[in-house]
Amino acid sequence: MITDALTARGFHYFVDADGDVVGNFQGNLIYFFQLGTEREILQIRAMVQHVFGIDDVRRLYEFCNAWNHDQLWPKAYVHVNDDGTASVIGEVVADWEHGVSAEQLDQIVICGVATGCQLADAVAALREDRPMS
Repeated sequence: MITDALTARGFHYFVDADGDVVGNFQGNLIYFFQLGTEREILQIRAMVQHVFGIDDVRRLYEFCNAWNHDQLWPKAYVHVNDDGTASVIGEVVADWEHGVSAEQLDQIVICGVATGCQLADAVAALREDRPMS
């Protein structure tokens, strides 16, 4: 159903080696993970393309806290990589334990993609406001 919803919107995607559906939206990878024992939870995870240095983590936390206060979607958080770089991730999650209609799935897919791209734009503005490490 996920690929049907993406195809219906004209979105391009691929399926990675783990079987996860992934799309590139404005340079940001957005994953569509099915989680839970029955794969009943859909997590749409936006991997924002901008990468920052470890010295920027505090500012990124402040950004995410403000974002999460002011925005309903996506939930934003900071991810610090093993190589000392940091990035912002956005998530929209839906629990379909009792099933989902095509219309409901379409709504959450477009929400995850649109708000994930809005988050990415806001993160890009951080780089423009002040160069980060």
